[in-house]
Amino acid sequence: MMNVLAFDLGGTNIKYGVVSQDGNILTQGKVQTPNQLDDLLFIIKDQLRNYSLYNIEGIAISCPGSVAESGFIYGSSAIPYIHGPNMKKLIEDSTGLAVSIENDANCAALAEVWKGSAVGKSDIAVVVIGTGVGGALIKNGSIHKGNNLHGGEFGYMILNANNLGNGMSTFSDVASTSSIIRRVALQKKISQNLLTGEIIFSDAEKGDEICQEAIADFYYMLAIGLYNIQYVFDPELILIGGGISQRQDLVSEIQDRLMQITDKIDVATLSPTIDSCYFSADANIIGAVHNYMKKTDQIN
Repeated sequence: MMNVLAFDLGGTNIKYGVVSQDGNILTQGKVQTPNQLDDLLFIIKDQLRNYSLYNIEGIAISCPGSVAESGFIYGSSAIPYIHGPNMKKLIEDSTGLAVSIENDANCAALAEVWKGSAVGKSDIAVVVIGTGVGGALIKNGSIHKGNNLHGGEFGYMILNANNLGNGMSTFSDVASTSSIIRRVALQKKISQNLLTGEIIFSDAEKGDEICQEAIADFYYMLAIGLYNIQYVFDPELILIGGGISQRQDLVSEIQDRLMQITDKIDVATLSPTIDSCYFSADANIIGAVHNYMKKTDQIN
């Protein structure tokens, strides 16, 4: 059986792994993200040599940015040198192998459809909660990128515009991990550097009222965003990713807020079906391989 060498390009580290065509990671590792494009190409070729006994047929890449079919990666990220050149062509020319490239959130969504919480689903939304709010849309089993490659950029949605432009807040402003940290730090008059999402949730469980209120409002605003996504896209399932998706009470907390919202809106006859993402650290690698197999017509 032939295998695929996958790379997940992050701002700090590059994760890599050899993945079989049925989605099993055979071996994996990581290296520090280099500062120059030539060094990135060297890492890819070096790992290709290291895993030559694994019958590598192609290379799958997961990365930040808006990825066009042509192989260009638009936007900006913590890896600035990938935005500009045709990365697909560069890597193909350097390795002599077929290459696929896809946005990291889209790869995470594909992993869930292939092997995770969304197996058997055709239309899903994945909402990733982190420093901001990102995500992806899967329509008829494939990534829906949109006309401007911005499909699934949920963080830009406006959730609070009481003053017609003054004090306007986006989904990322009110329902990200950093939004909770900002609020708690402001109320406690301490540096944000002293807080993490884990610390705030832990303090809330110990009875800290400031943390409890911040988390309650976070869940409510998150539920509003998910409600909006449901009525715009009407997916079968909405998955929540990011570090917070590991919390056992996540789904029940969101469902409680969704019930509060739908009870207030008479015409709201539908509430989203919510679940947590199955994958965490390996999602982008597995999804990148799924994307490679779709691009090379090995699966539908």
